[in-house]
Amino acid sequence: MLTVKNINQYYGGSHILRDVSFQAQQGKVTVLLGRNGVGKTTLLKSLMGLVAIKTGSIEFNGQPIQAATPYERARAGIGFVPQGREIFARLTVEENLKMGLAYKKAGTPVPAELYELFPVLKQMLNRRGGDLSGGQQQQLAIARALAAGPKLLILDEPTEGIQPSIIKDIGRVIRMLADRGDMAIVLVEQYYDFAEELADDYLVMERGEFIARGPGSEMVEKGIRQLVAI
Repeated sequence: MLTVKNINQYYGGSHILRDVSFQAQQGKVTVLLGRNGVGKTTLLKSLMGLVAIKTGSIEFNGQPIQAATPYERARAGIGFVPQGREIFARLTVEENLKMGLAYKKAGTPVPAELYELFPVLKQMLNRRGGDLSGGQQQQLAIARALAAGPKLLILDEPTEGIQPSIIKDIGRVIRMLADRGDMAIVLVEQYYDFAEELADDYLVMERGEFIARGPGSEMVEKGIRQLVAI
C-alpha cells in the first residue's frame, strides 16, 4: 500500500531524515518508535506532503506521490491524524466530521460507521469541539480522518494526554480497522505498551534513520522497550 525508498529531508543545514525506507502493508499496523526529536513527525509530514523531501520516492497504491500536494494525497486515500489532534474548536462535532468530507460531493453524509466506532460522538454531535475532553477530541480527530474512507491511516501519537479508558477504545478501533484488511495503518507512538500490543511490524528510529525493524511478535525478544526508553 505504501512504499518509501531512500528519502532524505533537511531543515536548513540539518539532515533530518537519512535514506529512510520502509513499507506499510494493507491489513497491518506498522508502528514507528523512537525518542523525542529523532525525526518521526517529520517523516509523517513528509508522507503527507506537508514538508518536501530532498531525494527519494514515496509510492502509494502503486503510484508515485512525492510531488503531490497534501490535498492530492488526501484525495488519493491517505488519512492523517496529527499530533495534538488539531480539531476545529469552534465547530461542532458534526461540522468537524463534515470537514473530513470536504473534497466529496456536496451533501455526502457522514458515514454511520463512525458513530459505531466512537459512540460518544453521536451523543455530542451539536457540542463544539473545543468543549470536548482531550480523549473525546482524539476520537473526533480519528473519526474525521476516517470520514472519507482512506486506504492508509497515519496517526501521530494518538495516546498523548489521553485517559487510559479511551486509550483502550482507540486501540480497539485501530486493531479492528487493520483486521478488516482494506487499510494500512502507520502509527507513531511513545506509549510502548500500546505500540507493542498493536504492532504487526515495528520500526525504531534514531537520528533520522532506522536502527531496528521486524515483526511485532519479536519486540520483546529483541529488547525494543529498552532500545526506545528515555
